[in-house]
Amino acid sequence: MTGNLKKTQKNILVKLNIDELSKMQKEATSVIDSTNNTIVLSPTGTGKTISFLLPVLKMIDVNKKEVQVLILVPSRELAIQIEQVVREMGAGVKVNAVYGGRAMAKDKEDLKHMPSILIGTPGRISDHFMNNRFSKSYIKALVLDEFDKSLEVGFESEMKDIIREIPTSIKKVLTSATQKIEIPEFVGLKDPIILNYLTGKINERLVLKQVLWSFNNKEKKLVELLQHIGNECQGIIFVNLRDSIEKVSNFLTKKSISHSCFSGGMEQRDRERSLIKFRNGTSRILLATDLAARGIDIPEIKYIIHYELPFRIEEFTHRNVRTARVNKEGTAYVFKSEVKELPEFIKGISNADISQKRITLESDWETIFISGGRKDKISKGDIAGLLFKKGNLK
Repeated sequence: MTGNLKKTQKNILVKLNIDELSKMQKEATSVIDSTNNTIVLSPTGTGKTISFLLPVLKMIDVNKKEVQVLILVPSRELAIQIEQVVREMGAGVKVNAVYGGRAMAKDKEDLKHMPSILIGTPGRISDHFMNNRFSKSYIKALVLDEFDKSLEVGFESEMKDIIREIPTSIKKVLTSATQKIEIPEFVGLKDPIILNYLTGKINERLVLKQVLWSFNNKEKKLVELLQHIGNECQGIIFVNLRDSIEKVSNFLTKKSISHSCFSGGMEQRDRERSLIKFRNGTSRILLATDLAARGIDIPEIKYIIHYELPFRIEEFTHRNVRTARVNKEGTAYVFKSEVKELPEFIKGISNADISQKRITLESDWETIFISGGRKDKISKGDIAGLLFKKGNLK
């Protein structure tokens, strides 16, 4: 590896608790390593992040204190997630993530000590580009992760500006979880190798069940379904609109059903806290828009609920792959109105029997967010002592 990186690929995989790369990851790392233009198409949750990080890490000269790998992503959460993966690799490479909603002063401070890998949303990266806060001359690789999503949410202009400013001969990697993609000319791909792992086949480990509801009992049916599922496993309730998040959340709260919310209409801090609570198990239910269907690192879940039906097959697919992953089984529950037919893309579905009730849906745990830390001269021991003495924890 260039510039004596601390870890070999084998060391990195051990650090990440990965015994062996998947077929897709093996092929992707090999192709990305050996060619300058690669497109990787693979479902959400199949490890695309690892497949592009391993080969681009080899390109980094740790003795050169400049941005050498640039990774563009459509959301703050994905930027934070990839940054965390790089840190967990323990390769001795400096990495930073920048994105809208983060204090610009914090970005500027981070860029005083230049990272080798810079991850960010196109809007924030473009701002740094236009203000010359780091050199573009040393960039060796550009990764457009979930690039179609970046275009979909309106980052085309910023992406054009960024790509125009960087060297044309660098390595370029594009990833997507969507089959129907168009590569814009401004990306500048030349005869790319396309690795397509989107088979279009139905996941045999995924069970589709429909929950029938009539005009005035949809919310009641949701409670019955959640009581049937119980608290032993985690799941996501998908809706289409931010307004639906508020409406359904208020209803669940009235019914004392513990949950977290996740949508683009929430403040960044609140979204991050919701994910923390879902990952650590404080919340067993995540109520979310399709923002949670792609590119977000969430734990293996046992079920998802299409409380509001998606408009397109792509959204239906992205939601479903949140469960029944990595050789595990999962269930997708579809709420169907008794007076409307399901979309043609929803097939092979049977009625759900939700008559059996399991356990209550209140959480036994709470997550406490503490804003102080080392800079405030507050240690882990101080926090533990407070909780044990004042909170009577045992």
